[in-house]
Amino acid sequence: MTKPTVALFDYGSGNLRSAFRALERAGADTTLTSDLDAARRADGLVVPGVGAYAACMEGVLKSGVDAVIRERVAAAAPVLGICVGEQILFEEGIEHGVRTRGVGVLEGRVDLVAADRIPHMGWNTVRADEGMRLFAGIGPEERFYFVHSYAAKAVPPGAKAALTVHGEPFVAAVERGALSATQFHPEKSGDAGYALLSNWIKDL
Repeated sequence: MTKPTVALFDYGSGNLRSAFRALERAGADTTLTSDLDAARRADGLVVPGVGAYAACMEGVLKSGVDAVIRERVAAAAPVLGICVGEQILFEEGIEHGVRTRGVGVLEGRVDLVAADRIPHMGWNTVRADEGMRLFAGIGPEERFYFVHSYAAKAVPPGAKAALTVHGEPFVAAVERGALSATQFHPEKSGDAGYALLSNWIKDL
């Protein structure tokens, strides 16, 4: 049986080896690439991201992958954003008072999490809407690994979401049509993250 193909897009956002290994382990024929045609052709496109929103968007715009993300979303072709790769899918991010326009395939903005301890770093449970494909077979007791200071706090219209709380509730994962995204790192979340990635890959 042929494995689904996944393009893990490298736009200069950091170390991608753990994401590559996790996708391979979960059953994808994974390519680490900065080629836009490869990103268009793959069964699934993964948009990673670490660091600052503005820096990631600079890399996204320089690479041109923002246009490919919009094309794939319009064509109902699967896209998965991870961490800042989730955040940049929203309309804008605000960091240190600086407003940066995002890719804009999800309505809303990313802002500082109001909590005593920032960054939010560690393991949290999430509360997922019923019927989310990402969380099929994953119990509410499972924990996922987060490391971030900013998050989207409002669920986009028409989307299903998983929420968690660190100081205040925020979006831990979102799913609308073929577009999926997680604020946490599934590739660093052990068996729960493996199950989530496997669920996404099964749908490709």
